[in-house]
Amino acid sequence: MAQAATPTADGAKAPGNGSRKKLMLLALPLLLAGAGAGLWFSGMLPYSPSSGNGAEGEHGGAASAGQTTRAPVFLDMPEILTNLNVTGRRATFIRLRSKLELSSEGDAAAVQAAMPRLLDLFQTYLREMRPEELRGSQGTYRLREELRVRAGIAAHPAKVLDVLFVEMIVQ
Repeated sequence: MAQAATPTADGAKAPGNGSRKKLMLLALPLLLAGAGAGLWFSGMLPYSPSSGNGAEGEHGGAASAGQTTRAPVFLDMPEILTNLNVTGRRATFIRLRSKLELSSEGDAAAVQAAMPRLLDLFQTYLREMRPEELRGSQGTYRLREELRVRAGIAAHPAKVLDVLFVEMIVQ
């Protein structure tokens, strides 16, 4: 435990109490800066490239600077029907209908050209999935992220922003 400051004969306090206050004054800003950096790097605090006062909002700065935001392009994927990785039980199938969100209209042609490779990557990934891995929202989120990564690999020059599920049935 810390020693309590005791007054000396001339009424002054012994050293120790003032250094504790200085330490607290230095530690508090460092603690707040560390917490802020941790929140920013974890993505909880959004990045805003505008150096204004924040009244413009997240997308207001781009519109006021004369830049127009493009609407995303959605491309329908063919329906995928495949069996899942099941051992010792009857066969379990998944039927998946999805859309790809692309960054531009030019990317749609590149994705269409790479569609056989894209379907192959999706199909082989789904065949290795177990039904337990698809349960709940966390399973669906992981599947979406894995398919998005594979779509980005298959149609490399094109930028795939997201994979949206229209229908997913596991039976």
